[in-house]
Amino acid sequence: MPEKNKITNSQVVCDVLVKAGQENPDILVLTSDSRGSAKLTPFVKSLPEQIIEVGIAEQDLVSISAGLAHMGKHPFAASPACFLSMRSIEQVKVDVAYSHTNVKLIGISGGISYGALGMSHHSAQDFAVTRAIPNLQVLCPADRFETRKMFEALIKSDEPAYIRLGRSAVQDCYTDDNFNFEIGKAHTMIEGTDLTFIAIGDTVRQAMDASLLLKAKGISAEVLNVSSLNPFDDIAVRASAKKTGLVITVEEHSIHNGLGAAVAESLAAETGIIQKIIGLPDEYPIAGESPEVFKYYGLDSESLAKSGEKLIDKYGE
Repeated sequence: MPEKNKITNSQVVCDVLVKAGQENPDILVLTSDSRGSAKLTPFVKSLPEQIIEVGIAEQDLVSISAGLAHMGKHPFAASPACFLSMRSIEQVKVDVAYSHTNVKLIGISGGISYGALGMSHHSAQDFAVTRAIPNLQVLCPADRFETRKMFEALIKSDEPAYIRLGRSAVQDCYTDDNFNFEIGKAHTMIEGTDLTFIAIGDTVRQAMDASLLLKAKGISAEVLNVSSLNPFDDIAVRASAKKTGLVITVEEHSIHNGLGAAVAESLAAETGIIQKIIGLPDEYPIAGESPEVFKYYGLDSESLAKSGEKLIDKYGE
């Protein structure tokens, strides 16, 4: 077994922003009383003149960021995903997306990663809300290596974006950062012929481990990492789905209007493809740490492998 990764995606984001901020004073970081949760302390210490603390005022966080962008600055606004995607959504739509301001919105502690804090701090609908807004990139990296690549690309981009990050460190999906990354492009993590897992964010590692469990039983499961919901890689999704004919989408998000819905929309005109959506059901998720919540809702690797077996048994040739 590889050594367990202890570096969170938020720590990687901070490292990238410190380096970029030292090279470009127009790069600013804004937070809503969340610099600790966002792992931004090194940025505060290194570049104290380039961070703005707005307090618990998420709407103002977004609007101030948009105003700074209009002045030629390059703001990165970090706030818990549950608040950034709900409390300030009008400002996201009007001040950022509609106005096409160069604001990068970082939703920290996304999904159910706030754990025991419960429903008020879960963000099970952030993909649903943000992917419905035109002119807003919606992204979620699988691990620390993709996070670095993603934010290096975002620093060079002028497009508005919402990026969801989990709270805890996740096991690596990539072995290093020696891979091509492009916003809007999916990555095939494991090749397969019998079944396709399409996953996003922290569920990518779970899908990869499920594929390894199925391999031991003679089932070849492909794993596709879709880290971009908007823009969406229809070509890669359709190619993998056509190859295997059986698709399981996996997401730490409501089953409504997230990754599963995006895949279903992409495959709507295709025939002969079976899709199963695995995510958080139409209810308020239970409170608990991520591993137990994942297992409860069938998002862990063992549960995913069992779902794959059942789909093969029912529809496989």
